[in-house]
Amino acid sequence: MGDVTLSMDGTKVLANASRHSAVSHGHAQGQMQLLEEQFAQLLAKAEQADSAPLEDGLSVPEEVARRKDRLGKLREATAQIEARARERHRGEMAEFEQKVARREAQRAAGSQPRGREPKRPVEGPRSKGQYNFTDPQSRIMKSGSGFEQSYNAQAGVEVQSRLIVSKGVSDAPNDKEQMEPGVAAASPVIESIAAVLIDSGFYSEKAVAAVEMGDGAKPGCVKKSAKLFHAAGPKVYAATGRQHHGRSIEPLEKRADPPKPEPGASAIEVMQHRLSTKAGRALYALRKQTVEPVFGIIKAAMGFRRFSLRGLEKVRTEWTLVTLSYNLKRLFHLGARLQAA
Repeated sequence: MGDVTLSMDGTKVLANASRHSAVSHGHAQGQMQLLEEQFAQLLAKAEQADSAPLEDGLSVPEEVARRKDRLGKLREATAQIEARARERHRGEMAEFEQKVARREAQRAAGSQPRGREPKRPVEGPRSKGQYNFTDPQSRIMKSGSGFEQSYNAQAGVEVQSRLIVSKGVSDAPNDKEQMEPGVAAASPVIESIAAVLIDSGFYSEKAVAAVEMGDGAKPGCVKKSAKLFHAAGPKVYAATGRQHHGRSIEPLEKRADPPKPEPGASAIEVMQHRLSTKAGRALYALRKQTVEPVFGIIKAAMGFRRFSLRGLEKVRTEWTLVTLSYNLKRLFHLGARLQAA
Protein backbone atom coordinates (compact mmCIF):
# COMPACT_ATOMS: atom_id res chain seq x y z
CA MET A 1 0.00 0.00 0.00
CA GLY A 2 1.45 3.32 -1.05
CA ASP A 3 0.44 6.98 -1.29
CA VAL A 4 -2.38 6.44 1.18
CA THR A 5 -4.42 9.13 2.90
CA LEU A 6 -4.33 8.90 6.68
CA SER A 7 -7.19 10.32 8.73
CA MET A 8 -6.18 10.88 12.36
CA ASP A 9 -8.04 11.67 15.56
CA GLY A 10 -8.04 11.00 19.28
CA THR A 11 -10.72 9.99 21.76
CA LYS A 12 -10.85 9.91 25.54
CA VAL A 13 -11.24 6.43 27.02
CA LEU A 14 -11.94 6.04 30.73
CA ALA A 15 -9.11 4.72 32.89
CA ASN A 16 -9.57 1.91 35.39
CA ALA A 17 -9.56 4.49 38.17
CA SER A 18 -11.97 6.98 39.66
CA ARG A 19 -11.32 10.71 39.49
CA HIS A 20 -12.29 10.77 43.18
CA SER A 21 -9.06 8.85 43.89
CA ALA A 22 -7.04 11.83 42.66
CA VAL A 23 -5.51 14.68 44.61
CA SER A 24 -4.42 18.11 43.40
CA HIS A 25 -1.09 19.71 44.28
CA GLY A 26 -2.79 22.49 46.23
CA HIS A 27 -4.98 20.10 48.23
CA ALA A 28 -2.01 17.79 48.92
CA GLN A 29 -0.01 20.69 50.34
CA GLY A 30 -2.89 21.61 52.65
CA GLN A 31 -3.40 17.99 53.76
CA MET A 32 0.31 17.52 54.53
CA GLN A 33 0.31 20.63 56.71
CA LEU A 34 -2.80 19.34 58.53
CA LEU A 35 -1.19 15.92 59.08
CA GLU A 36 1.94 17.53 60.53
CA GLU A 37 -0.25 19.44 63.01
CA GLN A 38 -2.11 16.24 63.94
CA PHE A 39 1.23 14.47 64.50
CA ALA A 40 2.18 17.12 67.03
CA GLN A 41 -1.19 16.82 68.78
CA LEU A 42 -0.98 13.02 69.01
CA LEU A 43 2.58 13.07 70.35
CA ALA A 44 1.60 15.66 72.94
CA LYS A 45 -1.37 13.50 73.95
CA ALA A 46 0.87 10.43 74.31
CA GLU A 47 3.15 12.35 76.70
CA GLN A 48 0.26 13.49 78.92
CA ALA A 49 -0.36 10.98 81.65
CA ASP A 50 -3.80 12.37 82.47
CA SER A 51 -4.98 12.92 78.88
CA ALA A 52 -8.58 12.16 77.95
CA PRO A 53 -9.11 8.49 76.95
CA LEU A 54 -9.65 7.56 73.29
CA GLU A 55 -12.68 5.87 71.81
CA ASP A 56 -12.78 2.07 72.05
CA GLY A 57 -10.54 0.37 69.50
CA LEU A 58 -8.36 3.46 68.89
CA SER A 59 -4.78 4.00 70.02
CA VAL A 60 -2.24 6.78 69.60
CA PRO A 61 0.42 4.57 67.90
CA GLU A 62 -2.14 3.31 65.35
CA GLU A 63 -3.36 6.85 64.62
CA VAL A 64 0.23 8.03 64.17
CA ALA A 65 1.00 5.12 61.79
CA ARG A 66 -2.15 5.79 59.77
CA ARG A 67 -1.27 9.44 59.31
CA LYS A 68 2.36 8.59 58.53
CA ASP A 69 1.21 6.28 55.74
CA ARG A 70 -1.09 8.99 54.36
CA LEU A 71 1.68 11.57 54.55
CA GLY A 72 4.05 9.29 52.63
CA LYS A 73 1.49 8.86 49.82
CA LEU A 74 0.87 12.61 49.65
CA ARG A 75 4.61 13.30 49.45
CA GLU A 76 4.90 10.79 46.60
CA ALA A 77 1.97 12.47 44.85
CA THR A 78 3.46 15.97 45.16
CA ALA A 79 6.86 14.71 43.96
CA GLN A 80 5.23 13.24 40.83
CA ILE A 81 3.23 16.40 40.17
CA GLU A 82 6.35 18.54 40.55
CA ALA A 83 8.34 16.26 38.22
CA ARG A 84 5.61 16.56 35.58
CA ALA A 85 5.62 20.33 36.07
CA ARG A 86 9.38 20.48 35.43
CA GLU A 87 8.98 18.40 32.26
CA ARG A 88 6.11 20.61 31.10
CA HIS A 89 8.12 23.75 31.83
CA ARG A 90 11.06 22.51 29.74
CA GLY A 91 8.74 21.98 26.77
CA GLU A 92 7.05 25.34 27.26
CA MET A 93 10.40 27.12 27.54
CA ALA A 94 11.66 25.49 24.33
CA GLU A 95 8.53 26.64 22.50
CA PHE A 96 8.80 30.13 24.05
CA GLU A 97 12.43 30.48 22.95
CA GLN A 98 11.53 29.37 19.42
CA LYS A 99 8.79 32.00 19.23
CA VAL A 100 11.13 34.71 20.52
CA ALA A 101 13.88 33.70 18.06
CA ARG A 102 11.40 33.67 15.17
CA ARG A 103 10.15 37.17 16.04
CA GLU A 104 13.70 38.47 16.39
CA ALA A 105 14.55 37.04 12.96
CA GLN A 106 11.53 38.82 11.49
CA ARG A 107 12.64 42.11 13.03
CA ALA A 108 16.17 41.59 11.71
CA ALA A 109 14.69 41.05 8.24
CA GLY A 110 12.88 44.39 8.51
CA SER A 111 9.32 43.12 9.11
CA GLN A 112 7.15 43.67 12.15
CA PRO A 113 5.99 40.44 13.89
CA ARG A 114 2.24 39.99 14.15
CA GLY A 115 0.31 39.31 17.34
CA ARG A 116 1.22 39.72 20.97
CA GLU A 117 4.65 39.14 22.40
CA PRO A 118 4.94 35.58 23.82
CA LYS A 119 4.80 35.31 27.61
CA ARG A 120 7.53 33.52 29.51
CA PRO A 121 6.12 30.28 31.01
CA VAL A 122 5.67 30.20 34.77
CA GLU A 123 7.83 27.62 36.53
CA GLY A 124 6.49 25.23 39.14
CA PRO A 125 3.42 23.01 39.53
CA ARG A 126 -0.08 24.37 39.13
CA SER A 127 -2.34 24.17 42.15
CA LYS A 128 -4.83 22.00 40.21
CA GLY A 129 -2.19 19.57 38.91
CA GLN A 130 -3.57 16.08 39.60
CA TYR A 131 -2.20 12.73 40.78
CA ASN A 132 -4.34 9.59 40.89
CA PHE A 133 -3.49 7.01 43.58
CA THR A 134 -5.18 4.11 41.72
CA ASP A 135 -3.59 4.71 38.29
CA PRO A 136 -0.93 7.43 38.59
CA GLN A 137 -0.30 7.58 34.82
CA SER A 138 -3.90 8.41 33.94
CA ARG A 139 -5.10 12.02 33.90
CA ILE A 140 -8.21 14.09 34.49
CA MET A 141 -9.38 14.95 30.95
CA LYS A 142 -12.34 16.76 29.48
CA SER A 143 -14.70 14.16 28.06
CA GLY A 144 -18.07 15.20 26.65
CA SER A 145 -19.71 17.58 29.10
CA GLY A 146 -17.50 16.81 32.10
CA PHE A 147 -14.07 15.73 33.32
CA GLU A 148 -13.11 12.09 33.85
CA GLN A 149 -10.03 10.05 34.74
CA SER A 150 -8.95 8.98 31.26
CA TYR A 151 -6.33 8.22 28.66
CA ASN A 152 -6.11 9.79 25.20
CA ALA A 153 -6.43 6.97 22.64
CA GLN A 154 -5.20 7.74 19.10
CA ALA A 155 -6.01 6.13 15.76
CA GLY A 156 -4.95 6.73 12.17
CA VAL A 157 -7.39 5.32 9.61
CA GLU A 158 -6.69 4.62 5.92
CA VAL A 159 -9.58 6.37 4.20
CA GLN A 160 -10.34 3.80 1.47
CA SER A 161 -10.50 0.65 3.60
CA ARG A 162 -11.24 2.37 6.93
CA LEU A 163 -8.73 0.09 8.59
CA ILE A 164 -6.73 1.38 11.55
CA VAL A 165 -3.11 1.52 10.40
CA SER A 166 -1.69 3.66 13.22
CA LYS A 167 -2.53 3.61 16.92
CA GLY A 168 -1.26 4.90 20.22
CA VAL A 169 -2.24 6.02 23.71
CA SER A 170 -1.11 9.21 25.40
CA ASP A 171 -1.50 10.72 28.86
CA ALA A 172 -1.72 14.20 27.30
CA PRO A 173 -5.19 15.76 27.65
CA ASN A 174 -5.03 17.23 24.12
CA ASP A 175 -3.78 16.16 20.68
CA LYS A 176 -1.30 19.00 20.13
CA GLU A 177 1.78 16.74 20.03
CA GLN A 178 0.19 13.54 18.73
CA MET A 179 0.42 13.96 14.94
CA GLU A 180 4.15 13.28 14.53
CA PRO A 181 4.22 10.07 16.67
CA GLY A 182 0.94 8.99 15.02
CA VAL A 183 2.42 9.23 11.52
CA ALA A 184 5.63 7.54 12.69
CA ALA A 185 3.60 4.66 14.16
CA ALA A 186 1.96 3.79 10.82
CA SER A 187 2.04 0.08 9.96
CA PRO A 188 5.10 -1.08 7.97
CA VAL A 189 2.62 -2.33 5.37
CA ILE A 190 2.14 1.34 4.45
CA GLU A 191 4.96 2.11 2.03
CA SER A 192 4.19 5.83 1.78
CA ILE A 193 1.66 8.36 3.06
CA ALA A 194 0.49 10.99 0.59
CA ALA A 195 -1.76 13.05 2.88
CA VAL A 196 -2.66 13.39 6.57
CA LEU A 197 -6.05 14.76 7.63
CA ILE A 198 -6.30 16.26 11.14
CA ASP A 199 -8.56 18.66 13.01
CA SER A 200 -7.49 21.88 14.71
CA GLY A 201 -6.65 20.04 17.94
CA PHE A 202 -3.57 18.53 16.26
CA TYR A 203 -2.44 21.64 14.42
CA SER A 204 0.79 23.46 15.23
CA GLU A 205 3.48 24.88 12.95
CA LYS A 206 6.08 22.69 14.65
CA ALA A 207 4.11 19.46 14.10
CA VAL A 208 3.29 20.22 10.46
CA ALA A 209 6.90 21.11 9.68
CA ALA A 210 8.21 17.92 11.34
CA VAL A 211 5.79 15.68 9.41
CA GLU A 212 6.10 17.34 6.02
CA MET A 213 9.88 17.63 6.08
CA GLY A 214 10.13 13.88 6.63
CA ASP A 215 13.16 12.34 8.35
CA GLY A 216 15.19 15.49 7.87
CA ALA A 217 12.93 17.61 10.02
CA LYS A 218 14.44 19.31 13.03
CA PRO A 219 12.22 19.86 16.08
CA GLY A 220 10.73 23.33 16.03
CA CYS A 221 12.13 24.16 12.58
CA VAL A 222 9.39 26.39 11.14
CA LYS A 223 9.99 29.15 8.62
CA LYS A 224 7.70 31.82 7.24
CA SER A 225 7.81 30.39 3.76
CA ALA A 226 5.35 28.35 1.75
CA LYS A 227 8.32 26.46 0.30
CA LEU A 228 8.84 24.67 3.62
CA PHE A 229 5.66 22.67 3.34
CA HIS A 230 5.42 19.27 1.65
CA ALA A 231 9.19 19.05 1.30
CA ALA A 232 9.69 15.29 1.74
CA GLY A 233 6.95 13.82 3.90
CA PRO A 234 3.16 13.61 3.57
CA LYS A 235 1.05 16.67 2.86
CA VAL A 236 -0.94 17.75 5.90
CA TYR A 237 -4.50 19.07 5.67
CA ALA A 238 -5.43 20.63 8.99
CA ALA A 239 -8.17 22.90 10.23
CA THR A 240 -6.58 25.90 11.94
CA GLY A 241 -9.72 26.90 13.81
CA ARG A 242 -13.17 25.68 14.73
CA GLN A 243 -15.13 24.40 11.74
CA HIS A 244 -18.76 25.56 11.61
CA HIS A 245 -21.43 22.91 11.18
CA GLY A 246 -24.17 23.17 8.60
CA ARG A 247 -24.14 24.58 5.10
CA SER A 248 -24.26 28.23 4.18
CA ILE A 249 -25.04 29.50 0.68
CA GLU A 250 -21.51 30.67 -0.16
CA PRO A 251 -19.80 27.21 -0.13
CA LEU A 252 -22.49 25.89 -2.48
CA GLU A 253 -21.65 28.42 -5.16
CA LYS A 254 -19.14 27.39 -7.82
CA ARG A 255 -16.01 29.51 -7.58
CA ALA A 256 -12.37 29.43 -8.60
CA ASP A 257 -9.67 28.48 -6.14
CA PRO A 258 -8.09 31.44 -4.33
CA PRO A 259 -4.58 32.50 -5.44
CA LYS A 260 -1.61 30.80 -3.80
CA PRO A 261 -0.01 32.56 -0.81
CA GLU A 262 2.83 34.91 -1.68
CA PRO A 263 6.44 34.01 -0.80
CA GLY A 264 6.97 34.71 2.87
CA ALA A 265 3.39 33.82 3.83
CA SER A 266 2.94 32.46 7.34
CA ALA A 267 2.44 28.78 8.04
CA ILE A 268 -1.18 29.29 9.03
CA GLU A 269 -1.91 31.21 5.80
CA VAL A 270 -0.48 28.33 3.75
CA MET A 271 -2.64 25.82 5.62
CA GLN A 272 -5.78 27.94 5.29
CA HIS A 273 -5.19 28.18 1.53
CA ARG A 274 -4.95 24.38 1.27
CA LEU A 275 -8.34 23.89 2.84
CA SER A 276 -9.92 26.68 0.81
CA THR A 277 -9.22 24.96 -2.54
CA LYS A 278 -11.79 22.60 -4.05
CA ALA A 279 -9.42 19.62 -3.84
CA GLY A 280 -8.48 20.47 -0.27
CA ARG A 281 -12.10 20.78 0.86
CA ALA A 282 -13.04 17.47 -0.74
CA LEU A 283 -10.07 15.69 0.84
CA TYR A 284 -10.58 17.16 4.30
CA ALA A 285 -14.28 16.20 4.21
CA LEU A 286 -13.14 12.55 4.32
CA ARG A 287 -11.87 12.98 7.88
CA LYS A 288 -15.31 13.04 9.50
CA GLN A 289 -16.47 10.14 7.33
CA THR A 290 -13.58 7.85 8.27
CA VAL A 291 -11.88 8.18 11.65
CA GLU A 292 -14.81 9.49 13.71
CA PRO A 293 -17.14 6.56 12.81
CA VAL A 294 -14.34 4.16 13.81
CA PHE A 295 -14.42 5.49 17.38
CA GLY A 296 -18.21 5.25 17.33
CA ILE A 297 -18.04 1.56 16.35
CA ILE A 298 -15.39 0.80 19.00
CA LYS A 299 -17.35 2.49 21.79
CA ALA A 300 -20.97 1.79 20.81
CA ALA A 301 -20.96 -1.42 18.74
CA MET A 302 -17.99 -3.12 20.43
CA GLY A 303 -18.79 -1.66 23.85
CA PHE A 304 -15.24 -0.56 24.68
CA ARG A 305 -15.48 2.56 26.86
CA ARG A 306 -13.06 1.87 29.70
CA PHE A 307 -9.62 0.28 29.96
CA SER A 308 -9.36 -2.79 32.17
CA LEU A 309 -5.60 -2.50 32.75
CA ARG A 310 -3.65 0.23 34.53
CA GLY A 311 -0.47 2.05 33.60
CA LEU A 312 0.43 3.53 30.24
CA GLU A 313 2.39 0.52 28.93
CA LYS A 314 -0.38 -1.97 29.71
CA VAL A 315 -3.07 0.38 28.44
CA ARG A 316 -1.22 0.68 25.11
CA THR A 317 -1.19 -3.11 24.82
CA GLU A 318 -4.93 -3.21 25.52
CA TRP A 319 -5.61 -0.53 22.89
CA THR A 320 -3.58 -2.56 20.38
CA LEU A 321 -5.88 -5.53 21.02
CA VAL A 322 -8.97 -3.31 20.66
CA THR A 323 -7.82 -1.86 17.33
CA LEU A 324 -6.86 -5.35 16.14
CA SER A 325 -10.38 -6.55 17.01
CA TYR A 326 -11.87 -3.63 15.07
CA ASN A 327 -9.68 -4.43 12.04
CA LEU A 328 -10.70 -8.10 12.07
CA LYS A 329 -14.33 -7.05 12.18
CA ARG A 330 -13.78 -4.58 9.34
CA LEU A 331 -11.87 -7.12 7.22
CA PHE A 332 -14.72 -9.61 7.65
CA HIS A 333 -17.23 -7.07 6.30
CA LEU A 334 -14.90 -6.12 3.44
CA GLY A 335 -14.53 -9.80 2.53
CA ALA A 336 -18.28 -10.37 2.63
CA ARG A 337 -18.78 -7.38 0.37
CA LEU A 338 -16.24 -8.69 -2.13
CA GLN A 339 -17.91 -12.12 -2.18
CA ALA A 340 -21.28 -10.51 -2.82
CA ALA A 341 -19.79 -8.51 -5.68
